[in-house]
Amino acid sequence: MAAVEHKLAAVGAEIQAKPKVDPAVLMRLATDLPSVWNATGTDARARQRLVRLLIEEVVVDIDAETNQFILLIHWIGGRHTEIRLARRKTGRFPPSRALTAPDVLRKLAGHWPDRELAVTLNRMRCRTEDGETWTTVRVAELRDRLAIPPYDPDAEVPKPLSVDAAAKRLGVCVASVHKLIRSQTLPATQIMYSAPWKIPVDALETEAVRIALQEIAVRRPRQALDKIADRSMTLPGF
Repeated sequence: MAAVEHKLAAVGAEIQAKPKVDPAVLMRLATDLPSVWNATGTDARARQRLVRLLIEEVVVDIDAETNQFILLIHWIGGRHTEIRLARRKTGRFPPSRALTAPDVLRKLAGHWPDRELAVTLNRMRCRTEDGETWTTVRVAELRDRLAIPPYDPDAEVPKPLSVDAAAKRLGVCVASVHKLIRSQTLPATQIMYSAPWKIPVDALETEAVRIALQEIAVRRPRQALDKIADRSMTLPGF
């Protein structure tokens, strides 16, 4: 009982020591959302709470003619705002760079396993002779017909990493790795357009990549960081 009374006294003293909220300052902040949103002490969790306080719902629709997303924001006060965002054009390989499946295999076979080759062919919208999508088995059959040797994982020294492997090593998502490549923070090369990226192993240890990873960690929501901490928790004796 004495220990609990001591804790209650400490909490009461802490509450009394905190500065009181000035209603006038609080009302000024309510009309100046950018200052609150961009303040150095406003983290991802605080921004999420602000969004929940201000927005009732967001209805998303697609305008196929203009290839745009239509976002209708329903604010808590009853007003509505319409925002249009351009859709990213994916799966559209440039016609000027279109190649046949044998041409792609002659360039990429030996550098990547059949599974990666199948993904690349499907991304380039190449089809088999009967109009089907590519699988690992179909790639292997075509490679055998063209007398192209299979991929040897021990042939390349040092062995480069794919985007998926780099994401696992860095502890980020694949989209973050693509963003690092686009910003030229992470060096990577492609044998041809739309082919898998080849990332040197040493490139993951550069100072630029380390700083970029810290910036990614700062932008992560608190819930995601908590999940990472839970997954990385170690138990004694294991």
